[in-house]
Amino acid sequence: MSFNAVTFAVFLALLVLITGMGFVASRWRKAADADNLDEWALGGRTFGPFITWFLLGGDLYSAYTLIAVPAALYSMGAFGFYAVPNAIVLYALGFLFLPKLVSLAHQKGYVTLTDFVNDRFGSKSLGLAITLTGLLATLPYLALQLVGLEVIFGSLGLGGSSNWLMRDLPLLIAFGVLAAYTYSSGLRAPALIAFVKDGLTYLVVIVAVIYLPIKLGGFDTIFSSASQALATKSTTPPTADPAVAVNPNVYMTLALGSGMAFFLYPHAITGVFASRGAKTVRRNMSVLPIYTVLLGFVGLLGLMALAVGIEPQGGNPQYVVPQLLAEFFPPWFVGVAFAAIAMSALVPAAIMAIAAGNLVSRNLYRQFARGPVSTRSETLVSKVVSVLVKVGALVFVLTLDTTFALNFQLLGGIWILQTLPTVLFGLFTKRFADRHALLAGLLVSVVYGTWAAYEVKTSTGAPFGGSTATPFFLSSPIYIAISALVINLAVVVLGSLLVHLLRPSRREDRTRITAPSAAEAVGSQHS
Repeated sequence: MSFNAVTFAVFLALLVLITGMGFVASRWRKAADADNLDEWALGGRTFGPFITWFLLGGDLYSAYTLIAVPAALYSMGAFGFYAVPNAIVLYALGFLFLPKLVSLAHQKGYVTLTDFVNDRFGSKSLGLAITLTGLLATLPYLALQLVGLEVIFGSLGLGGSSNWLMRDLPLLIAFGVLAAYTYSSGLRAPALIAFVKDGLTYLVVIVAVIYLPIKLGGFDTIFSSASQALATKSTTPPTADPAVAVNPNVYMTLALGSGMAFFLYPHAITGVFASRGAKTVRRNMSVLPIYTVLLGFVGLLGLMALAVGIEPQGGNPQYVVPQLLAEFFPPWFVGVAFAAIAMSALVPAAIMAIAAGNLVSRNLYRQFARGPVSTRSETLVSKVVSVLVKVGALVFVLTLDTTFALNFQLLGGIWILQTLPTVLFGLFTKRFADRHALLAGLLVSVVYGTWAAYEVKTSTGAPFGGSTATPFFLSSPIYIAISALVINLAVVVLGSLLVHLLRPSRREDRTRITAPSAAEAVGSQHS
């Protein structure tokens, strides 16, 4: 796509605006103690329903979501709508367990999910496994935000230079600024920017789904033309199995597994723990489904691009939304739309970096330090790590094919879902679940899920070609995370039962050995 001065000027002006907001955010709801991790990483845990709604919405609907969902519909048709029931599942599950978790976090000072696990089960090994799983799942997710930002810069005409420095300079500047204001303001920065980001996103999507159908002859024409386009040309990605796009088991398990996994991600937990309390979270789980309507509208843009015959730049379907907007709207509006998508990368990227910093500072540095750790040093480590993970994600995206980032993110979804049994058993029935069984279930399911994903081949024979496979206990493919979760639960239940069966006999053995006889007890009393 060619460079347009008006589009770029509007885009740049809005990004400068949110950059200023990011630095000013440190004075917004000013912290009583800026060196406290609760203040820097969780905004003092004082965000009410209104702020939390924007913060969680900004966290949920990232740039990659706004680009990838329409791209999936463009490539595979209605199968891409799995993201809508996925969102419904995640709010229902969130309503079930998040209010109780947030109440405990306020009472006991949890900053991460590992804090909760350590407190409930008292196992450093299990806590370490939860920490490492969270970090490994977060880093590729952060890298995907860079991929979304890269698409926008390419759509602005800024990525075509053969010189690597000129080609990647916009991305370097954007994430340098992001790192600076995140380090300075912590979670307050993405919370404040989320107001602008969500407002612009709603504006762009609503205008697009009203104006484009009028321009294209109505939704009947759009669906008919899109259907014909799917039937006459192969748009399914070469790495995908065509049978997957028509398999209801894949559709249902992908929606279910993705929905169950989201609020287990460290960045989602960070946004939730920043809320004022259980009542705030419960209200948000009730009204956040409004975003699902927006997500459905975003998906329709992919069908509209298919209907009008958009040929994506470089054959990459991720460019279909930017190209559709550029073709039908004036340059200034395109600048607003591109800025909204860019903000949708910057907001969740900041939260993800903060969440990764929290895991390292609280659950690696503090927990395994030999001596006492001050609040100030703990916060400093979290700040430094938040910058380093951004640098790592940047290097990852600039040096490797973006397919690697996507594959690792698919693995991240498989891995993070395996922490669900630990969280739910810890919240609702800790007495039944044994910590050793939970650790064994987590390790076995992560190994199985990784192996199953590795075995999925691309058209070239390379591994990690997708996230669906046929497990040994079924005859049709499903989302690998769900089959791994079934194995996880089986190991946890059987392992816990075995431990509980063995424990009484152990107590009896100890009682026989240590308990004094009646005569000995009487003798001891007389003496």
